[in-house]
Amino acid sequence: MALLLNGEPVDEEIIEAEFNQVKGHYERLLMVSCCERDAEFRATAKDNVLSRLLLNQEAAKRFPEVDEAEVTARLEKLIEQAGGETQFYMNLGMPAKDEALVRRNVAGGVRLDKLLAEVYGADPECAEAELREYYDGHLDQFMSEEMIRAAHITKSLQGAVSRTAVYQEMRDLRERLLDGEDFMTLAEQHRSSDQQQIDLGWFKRGEFMEEFETIAFSLRTGEISPVFVTQLGFHLCTVLERRPAEALPFPVVREAVRERLLEARKDAQFNAFIEGLKAAAVIEDTDPPESDNGGH
Repeated sequence: MALLLNGEPVDEEIIEAEFNQVKGHYERLLMVSCCERDAEFRATAKDNVLSRLLLNQEAAKRFPEVDEAEVTARLEKLIEQAGGETQFYMNLGMPAKDEALVRRNVAGGVRLDKLLAEVYGADPECAEAELREYYDGHLDQFMSEEMIRAAHITKSLQGAVSRTAVYQEMRDLRERLLDGEDFMTLAEQHRSSDQQQIDLGWFKRGEFMEEFETIAFSLRTGEISPVFVTQLGFHLCTVLERRPAEALPFPVVREAVRERLLEARKDAQFNAFIEGLKAAAVIEDTDPPESDNGGH
């Protein structure tokens, strides 16, 4: 076996699955293509897997026996969260129910919870000055969401004789708007029904279709969009007003500040604990170095 942790072999398939997950994350962020960072991602995958195994080994050492009642309670909760036993086993990818194996895995989760409870201890009290200092140093975490008030003109393609004709009509309307005609007046004249809303009011990202928001939030106040299409048809839009993101007052977010501060402390405690386990571990890695050009 290419990788041993305290004498325990590490399954290459686990590392490969972690590698694919790490690489997939960066591919979704459009931060990588092909294989130029495979060596980096494989090193990260190994480190992630080793960290998890170290935690499991330490949990098993400190808590060799766990109460079966705790295992049962945790398993029942997991089944409930999954929406029932059938869905629970489907989520695990088990073709057939294997309760003994599942209970062993759940027992590992119980041990891990006990270990982390020891590592973190009880939540400490946070002095007001500490909260203020964290708030001032991390204002970007306590911002309101950017909001815009937009208006639009929409032409549905449903029942249209020609898609090209509808598109050309919208282009002509845009030219009139660019020449100075009033958006709201023109929108009123060309809305398809009395029920069609022209002024969409205030909204933040995530409240409308992504295609619409991508255009709307990229506009300056008063700017006329190009003609664009969504599943509802062709659109023109403009931003009437904008509320930029701004720091929320400390009293409003005080509890959120406290939660973030405690999370930051726990992250530091966890990382220090993991580094201590690594320093004391015997790690044997006989994998040949992976070239920066990829390939594995």
